[in-house]
Amino acid sequence: MGGRGAGRVRRLHVPGRPVPAAGVARHRATQGSPVTDPIDRVLLVGFEEPDPPEWLRRAAPGLGGVVLYGQNLRTDTDASRLATLLHAESDIVLAVDEEGGDVTRLHYRNGSPTPGNYVLGAVDDVELTAAVATRIGLGLRAAGVGWNLAPDVDVNSAPENPVIGVRSFGASTGVVARQGAAWIRALQATGTAACAKHFPGHGDTVADSHHGLPVVELSEREWRDVHLPPFVAAIEAGVDSIMTAHVVVRALDDTPATMSRRLLTDVLRTELGYDGVVVTDALDMGAIRDGVGEPAGAVAALRAGADALCLGAVGGEGLYRRVRAAIAAAVEDGSLARARLEQAADRVEALSTRIRSAPASAPGGGDDEPGGTDPGLLAARRAAFTRGLHGPLAGPPVVIELRGESNLAVGEAHWDLAEPLRRLGIEPRQVHRLSSGDLRYGAETLPTADGSPVVVIGRDVVMHEWQTAAWRTIYGQRPDAVLVDLGLPRPDVALPGQRVFVGGAGRPNLQVAAELLTGAGH
Repeated sequence: MGGRGAGRVRRLHVPGRPVPAAGVARHRATQGSPVTDPIDRVLLVGFEEPDPPEWLRRAAPGLGGVVLYGQNLRTDTDASRLATLLHAESDIVLAVDEEGGDVTRLHYRNGSPTPGNYVLGAVDDVELTAAVATRIGLGLRAAGVGWNLAPDVDVNSAPENPVIGVRSFGASTGVVARQGAAWIRALQATGTAACAKHFPGHGDTVADSHHGLPVVELSEREWRDVHLPPFVAAIEAGVDSIMTAHVVVRALDDTPATMSRRLLTDVLRTELGYDGVVVTDALDMGAIRDGVGEPAGAVAALRAGADALCLGAVGGEGLYRRVRAAIAAAVEDGSLARARLEQAADRVEALSTRIRSAPASAPGGGDDEPGGTDPGLLAARRAAFTRGLHGPLAGPPVVIELRGESNLAVGEAHWDLAEPLRRLGIEPRQVHRLSSGDLRYGAETLPTADGSPVVVIGRDVVMHEWQTAAWRTIYGQRPDAVLVDLGLPRPDVALPGQRVFVGGAGRPNLQVAAELLTGAGH
């Protein structure tokens, strides 16, 4: 294993933050804070409604945190609104997945103002990466969110990976480790807690753990050489938390990593010396839900060495009560040591205390359109490239969007090429949206008679048979059409015609696509 991770790594704390003492949860009780149940303290709950339901508001003072998801955030101001509502009940910590690019919660309805990790890794400029992470951190702090369940430090060694892709800094171990560490340091410097995910690595999988149980078929040496170093670098950067993956690394354990003592205790705690918070990926994902089930998975994760249990967005009060009851029963019958539960609760409370005590930051990280010297736009311009592009569009185009299903981590990712084209003074003639069940690829869909330029746009086109078929059909009728792919660039996969690769669905990525199509600034 290369890098600084060859030996034991000392846990570092972020300068200016208090070093937590043992037994913080019990210590709070002596300072006038309510005594909290250690079971509740290890739970991160979600909800489906636009507003926090009554059961959650009652439970909030004792919970480890609340995770906000896309369905809770219908406008760009909803995070602030929900923070105000929940903080009126208690000083509970709020968490989101704000990776940037394709995975955004604060900007779920309008698209992220940052370009995502693939772009940052392709450029490999730690100063640009730090500037982007700072913007994200400041935006979260301004919204009242203290814990960012990001960055993704998976090495995307399988190009056909259905759930990581452009969320990763790339396929190079060194780039991912370097960029991930820079992202973490910058985000945490804003007072926002970071979370390196998905330990022990979700990058070499061809299944999505939201729907099934992926298996990593690497030797232990391959795993250590390729996928472990970014987590070592994250620990050295002082990362506040590390998220587990619901994957099996066959060479180390047949148990999913979230429930594996071999990985969470023997490797992460003992070998790497990590003493921060270990948080599970959502337990309502298919890999756990359809296996042992969420309650048993929660108990097994605590036994393995996890501290915070992310329950997910859809189970509501019923799931909360079932998990809570399972943990209580396990402590009662001795299958889960009370000391292990209290240790987990203390770690979560220590992180919560640091988040609450972080000094107020200056306003920043707003929702402005990318422009000028915006670091995300600069990175997106440097990362984008084309294949066979003949020149600028000859006039206002017809835009055909290939709208496939997003993975559950991304959700209904917003992307729109028409708006950045308008900002450049070009109003699209028409915008068509096609889905996997839409077979209108014939002449009735395409205005071939009037000669308008045709732009087709999709995400990971080569990974979706229907999108590939749609493009080939459109290209057969209009060989002058241009294909814009927002997904992981795969120029090695043979497709006919002009192609534009921008490596993400954030607003800077779409802005660069519009610039390349029109020749603006290039």
